[in-house]
Amino acid sequence: MTLDERLENVAVIGAAGKMGSGIAVMIAQEMAKLKLQPENSDKIYRLYLIDINEKALDGLRSYMKAQLTKVAEKSTVLLRSLYTAREDLVENRQVIDAFVDDSGSVLNFSPDMSVARNAHMVFEAILEDEKIKIKLYKKLKKICPDHTYFLTNTSSIPISFLDEHAGLDGRIIGYHFYNPPVVQRLVEVISPKAMNDELKQLGSQLGERLRKKLVPSNDISGFIGNGHFMRDGLYALSELERLQRTYRQVGALYVMNTVSQNFLLRPMGIFQLIDYVGIDIFQCILKVMRTHLGDARLRSKTIDRMVKLGVLGGQYSDGSQKNGFLQYEKSRPVGIFNIRKKEYFTINDRWKKKMDGIIGPLPDGLVSWKGLLMDPGRKDRLHTHFTALKAIDSLGAQLAVSFLQKTKAIGEELVKSGVARSADDVNAVLTNGFYWLYGPINEYV
Repeated sequence: MTLDERLENVAVIGAAGKMGSGIAVMIAQEMAKLKLQPENSDKIYRLYLIDINEKALDGLRSYMKAQLTKVAEKSTVLLRSLYTAREDLVENRQVIDAFVDDSGSVLNFSPDMSVARNAHMVFEAILEDEKIKIKLYKKLKKICPDHTYFLTNTSSIPISFLDEHAGLDGRIIGYHFYNPPVVQRLVEVISPKAMNDELKQLGSQLGERLRKKLVPSNDISGFIGNGHFMRDGLYALSELERLQRTYRQVGALYVMNTVSQNFLLRPMGIFQLIDYVGIDIFQCILKVMRTHLGDARLRSKTIDRMVKLGVLGGQYSDGSQKNGFLQYEKSRPVGIFNIRKKEYFTINDRWKKKMDGIIGPLPDGLVSWKGLLMDPGRKDRLHTHFTALKAIDSLGAQLAVSFLQKTKAIGEELVKSGVARSADDVNAVLTNGFYWLYGPINEYV
């Protein structure tokens, strides 16, 4: 069965979540484009969007229409070529509306998983809980045809583990999109040993169709992305616990978040990133990796305390940031959570100036992450920045260099332990999936 044939009947489970909804938008537009081809005029296309949360499904309807409208507005030239036979479509808005209608016609919303019974492909984007996933896949195996392929968005659970315990006979592949899937180019592809060659080829063809950059990872818990991020975050947490003896917890957190963003030139500080992912999700992934790797070091008392207090981070349905380690106003940090007092400390100008003085100055001529993102001379400027950083005798510079060394060691260990096939693959995941300006395995340290 070809990819085009499989795209005639597809299901997304967990479709109302932030990952599932993004996957749904991408698949819906590809199905609509196929439907508009003259040779497919007699074919029926169905995309089943399945979620147990019926209220969330109602919100998904509006989200799908809004996102498909954005897609159409950016693709009017292509859409006009697809609608050449429609003489009634004169204005761009008419073409856009027609595509949104045609895309919407393939959508079917349901809380009932049985509607996936004829699906040729099933995308799964539910909770990162192996027991729930295995239970789901056992049900899917019973109701879906033997030719159905399963693509799991799991970010840490070994694919072979799911395959073996659900009895899928090699019909599952790890297809880890990054958030948000519609925008992020990266897909981490995890191919278990038992997977058949046709599914492997399908994964490559699908990535090309969705215009994604596919990076392979070996089937080891956490894979490349979370294999690095979890350990990167744990290092920052250990530094937080060390520094808080001198600067107290609030000050130490500000120091590490500022250093990881401004000195290491990342899009956001490490604690902002943990908040973005969700502190409870961070804890969950650590647990999965700790279980499958047997590594007791993959745990943080600070993370456990935050989850116990119900301070979880994450995002609201409109994409705005929830409070976590940091308190936010319009996605800008304005406070820091004091774990002992169980309340947020407000970052005022006087306190910020004091802490910035403790951290110390940045190298002269620094350009921000955003300023370097599209800079053609970025590589040389990064080299100049980190060379200057190593020559500065300040707390911020010392912490940054140590962090840079640690993050490189984590990346090298992923290659050495067989998680990643090469340093290039590690760097590709961090630069494409996390929007770093440089890979962790570099010549800067």
